[in-house]
Amino acid sequence: MHFLTRIILITLISAPALAESEATGKQLYNTYCTQCHGIYGDGWGVNTRDIEVLPRDHTDSGEMSARSDQELFKAIKHGGQAVNKSILMPNWDANMSDAEIDRVVRYLRELCNCEAP
Repeated sequence: MHFLTRIILITLISAPALAESEATGKQLYNTYCTQCHGIYGDGWGVNTRDIEVLPRDHTDSGEMSARSDQELFKAIKHGGQAVNKSILMPNWDANMSDAEIDRVVRYLRELCNCEAP
């Protein structure tokens, strides 16, 4: 195998692990959540015109402070149906590690400017 080809392959193989370890909660939220929850987290993403149930407004401190970090984690990892919410909320466990989901949960607390109950 050509030396340059090996370098490219090594870079491509190691890139996902590097990206995973460096992605912030905000970056992950922007990648996986903004399509429905909006770039400001207010529940008005580009997909809202096509769905009947509006996504949760993550800036609503009253609503978000009623949700535990464990519940938010479970909803992100296993989907909305896992916490008796909308079946339209997909599960992200195949896309994000538990550590990444934890970072998203922490970012959600920043968005709502609230703490877990």
